[in-house]
Amino acid sequence: MTINAQTAKAGTLYTDFPGPINAGEKYVFYSHGFIVEGSNETPVHPRFGTYDFPAIKTALSASDFNLIAYHRPANTDPAAWAEKLANDVHTLMAAGVPAHNITLLGFSRGGMITALASSKLSLPDINTILMASCGGWVKARPDIKLSGRVLSIYETSDRFGTCQALVDHSKAVTSFTEIAISTGKAHGAFFTPREAWVKPVLDWITAAK
Repeated sequence: MTINAQTAKAGTLYTDFPGPINAGEKYVFYSHGFIVEGSNETPVHPRFGTYDFPAIKTALSASDFNLIAYHRPANTDPAAWAEKLANDVHTLMAAGVPAHNITLLGFSRGGMITALASSKLSLPDINTILMASCGGWVKARPDIKLSGRVLSIYETSDRFGTCQALVDHSKAVTSFTEIAISTGKAHGAFFTPREAWVKPVLDWITAAK
């Protein structure tokens, strides 16, 4: 059942798994950062400011695909949530959606969850986008291996940087693109829908075939 679906420009936004599924359309899963886990969609970080989850959802829904943006509960187990995402992808594929029309997109903690889901799926045609996601966990979790077509975006003033090391040991990656942005906002660059990251994300998803 579709819950809280709304039209935003050309796209459709879902806050729960959609139904019915249209096999001819694209589906994108956006996984937010850790600070949003819980009941508040606009939490405030003392350094990075407000995480505007509603505005990000609207911006990402502005293209011609279905955006699925869950609001994770507090204390979410990353492995369990990654399993949920992987199962959701399998459900879409069982309904006829090809893997190349499915994108997993995540920021920070949501990016780690996205990487876990990509690893569990190990699909050569899946699309994976990691934003400010690659930190110390990459070396600590050599079992996590991305698959398919991968885009990484990181902020040059942030401590979370390149995902090259993760891609290097992920043999199921079929293509890799990485973009460095420089807003001076550190991790907070991804707290709001800045054109610096929104535009390349939408362009990359649109180009997926």
